[in-house]
Amino acid sequence: MNRPAEGPGAPGESSPSTSRVTVPELRAARERGRKIVVLTVYDYPTARILDASGVDVLLVGDSLGNNVLGYESTLPVTMEEMLHHTRAVARAARHALVVGDMPYLSFQTGRRDAVKNAGRFLKEGGAAAVKIEGGRKRAGLVEALLDAEVPVMGHIGLTPQSVHLMGGYRVQGKRIDQARALVEDAKALEKAGVFSLVLEGMPESVGQAITEAVSIPTIGIGAGRFCDGQVLVFHDLVGLGEGTPPKFARRYASIGDEIASAARRFVGDVRDGSFPSEAETYSAPAVVGIVKTRRP
Repeated sequence: MNRPAEGPGAPGESSPSTSRVTVPELRAARERGRKIVVLTVYDYPTARILDASGVDVLLVGDSLGNNVLGYESTLPVTMEEMLHHTRAVARAARHALVVGDMPYLSFQTGRRDAVKNAGRFLKEGGAAAVKIEGGRKRAGLVEALLDAEVPVMGHIGLTPQSVHLMGGYRVQGKRIDQARALVEDAKALEKAGVFSLVLEGMPESVGQAITEAVSIPTIGIGAGRFCDGQVLVFHDLVGLGEGTPPKFARRYASIGDEIASAARRFVGDVRDGSFPSEAETYSAPAVVGIVKTRRP
């Protein structure tokens, strides 16, 4: 007898379900009070590890630009680059919901372009949903994407694609009028049909107010403790990023230091002749004597 598919597990559970996380199950997680866990990821081997760890959502973020491609911001990232990395992540995912981040100018140039590009994330990239930045001005676009059967995750607050308009990466919603505007943005996006909402770079009180004002899951990144879930950039999580990590990031490992140490040891072993050792070489006794050896 086939068992029915199960959604994300009970509160506190970290091991992945045997079934794939879906959009309705994320909404149900909020209703059950189960925190949602999201990590950014950009490649197959990392996605495979994170997927097996019990992460609910693998977000192929346009933070790909800063963390993998060496750009100074997310703005230069192209659709082709995003699709390339989304495909790799989707191949690894067996449990988590894969969300593709729509890069700059992939949706700002009109609904027709937005629907086409969002559809490519599902059709070519293997994602199950897309994420777009922006508040109530994106409501009509969200509706158009849903008409094309594309689930949408919203993103308000500090939106990196608006870095020049904001005058830098600044915490949003510090003033009362700004906080109210963010709440209205959240309500408009919920009404338009987003299934969840990333809240980035805002005071905790504003993140709490938005979470209480909507019925869809809120995913915080620098938005405090009262969101329905949390997302971190993988490179911040494991210590692979450059410079000082943001205030809201907690480093759980120092993989960058481990990689650097391993590389230095390899350099030393090669140069002193200790690598490769006899145990790391192949032998073929049958050909001994055939190959001419150098005379001393």
